[in-house]
Amino acid sequence: MILSRYIARRFLRMVFIVFVIFLWLMMLIDMLDQMRRFAKDGITVGQAAVLSALRVPESLYTILPLIVILGAVALFLGLARSSELVVVRAAGRSGLRFLVAPVVTALLLGLFAVAVLNPMVAGTSQRYEAMAGRLKHSGEDVLSISREGLWLRQGTGAGQMVIHAERSNPDGTRLFDVTFLTFDEGGRPATRIEAPEAQLGRGHWQLVRAKQWNLTLANPEAAARPEDSIRLPSDLTRDRIRASFGAPSAIPIWKLPEYIAGLERAGFSARQHRIWMQMELALPFMLASMVLVAAGFTMRHTRFGGTGRMVLYALLAGFGLFFLRSFAQVLGENGQIPILLAAWSPPLIAAMGALGLLLHLEDG
Repeated sequence: MILSRYIARRFLRMVFIVFVIFLWLMMLIDMLDQMRRFAKDGITVGQAAVLSALRVPESLYTILPLIVILGAVALFLGLARSSELVVVRAAGRSGLRFLVAPVVTALLLGLFAVAVLNPMVAGTSQRYEAMAGRLKHSGEDVLSISREGLWLRQGTGAGQMVIHAERSNPDGTRLFDVTFLTFDEGGRPATRIEAPEAQLGRGHWQLVRAKQWNLTLANPEAAARPEDSIRLPSDLTRDRIRASFGAPSAIPIWKLPEYIAGLERAGFSARQHRIWMQMELALPFMLASMVLVAAGFTMRHTRFGGTGRMVLYALLAGFGLFFLRSFAQVLGENGQIPILLAAWSPPLIAAMGALGLLLHLEDG
């Protein structure tokens, strides 16, 4: 137990060192990128630093498997150079038993990342988008999903228009059981229009079998009139509506099931969000697999030689698995492979391959 705690502490320290190195490098690079991106908006160095501090956590969270494999490689190299691996084997502990501590630590680190870091990264991502939008004067997203359906917002030239629909087609250009509320420049309700269906065209909404109320009158119902067809101007496009969806990484995993249910009730496809949730649930096993991969190549004494080559093999295998995970995610989002296969096959492939290599090399 004492040895296991010692190995776990060494592993966590190595991961933390690698994490801090990447943090500072990515902060410097991202600050330069933010100053270049918002140069025309008069951004200051302080604002660039704040934007970088909000954006870098998402990037670090994305490459967490690579950080773990680098920390594991550093751990095994340090133990090999100090001959601690030889001492452990001489004490009667096999290589596979030795790996229990770092593998369990990686699993716990993955659980902590999913349960705690994921909501934190989602919050910083949302703050970054809001601050970047204020600098660009681009406003907020035009679409919102809730239990009551979906909500859209657009400008009308003389005020704002809020659109509510029970459901829509997958790209948000055809709305069903829809209500349009227009507001004047003072923010007061002006008109209300209800229709069973609305179709987004080029620069307008086409409503069928609609009914319109003038809310500026004392009795709007008395002057309400049904119309077979109404055309309302719109600055929305299909691409703008789709771009307003919340990115899966910007939604805390605890709220993701509710968000997915809301998307599907509104008629949108939630496949991208479903596969992101499964990828997050598989993250602890991915981190543990990275430790096994690093051990398969570098958990050997330096007297055998070829240490640099084995480190290179470990890093290439780690980057290859990271690419495989990203590639499987893309295939899953496109519907070419099942969601569970896309999310869980990379860590399983990595673990089985690494265990096979370890069983081939180890002596007990």
